[in-house]
Amino acid sequence: MGKIAVLTNDLQYDLVHKNPQRSAVVAEATPVFVKFLEEIRQRGHIVVHLQLISLADDATAERKPDGTLYVASGSAGAEILEEFLDPGDIVLEKNKDSGFYETDLHDRLQQAGVDTVVITGMQTQICVQTTAADAFFRGYNVWVPADCVVSTNPADRDRALEWLGGYCATVVDAAELIDVLDANGHLPRKAVVAP
Repeated sequence: MGKIAVLTNDLQYDLVHKNPQRSAVVAEATPVFVKFLEEIRQRGHIVVHLQLISLADDATAERKPDGTLYVASGSAGAEILEEFLDPGDIVLEKNKDSGFYETDLHDRLQQAGVDTVVITGMQTQICVQTTAADAFFRGYNVWVPADCVVSTNPADRDRALEWLGGYCATVVDAAELIDVLDANGHLPRKAVVAP
């Protein structure tokens, strides 16, 4: 059996505290999310924080009202929230929504013997969904713990989880994922059947 890597998306100060709605949904999810990450680490699996860094020459990069970039390289706002970070975790820069787009994430996961990825973070309908699809395209077994993903709009989150579950990922709550992992020693691959 291969290793499991939990991939977090965009748990960064600028992004989480961009508005009160984001802060609230992340705060609500944090106790379960942090416990889940601790349990994954205790079982010897990998946590990779996908850190969005906006590039100055990217015309699609979102800017603050004063014209400066959110999550600019080297800024305090680009840092991963302390409560999610452990010294043994990996922080990997990405410049677009998917953690696989123009990064060495796939190579790193392969070198570590990872065959299963658990996609978490925000926003479910953007970074979580695109990273999960890109993982599936590369042959990974994809799981998404529904209580470790957030979106500012609950309808966006629910729609994305339905799409993920109907296509490329096994969607369960974090506690069930841990139960399945402990019972089987691995996370079984979802049988994907086109209608």
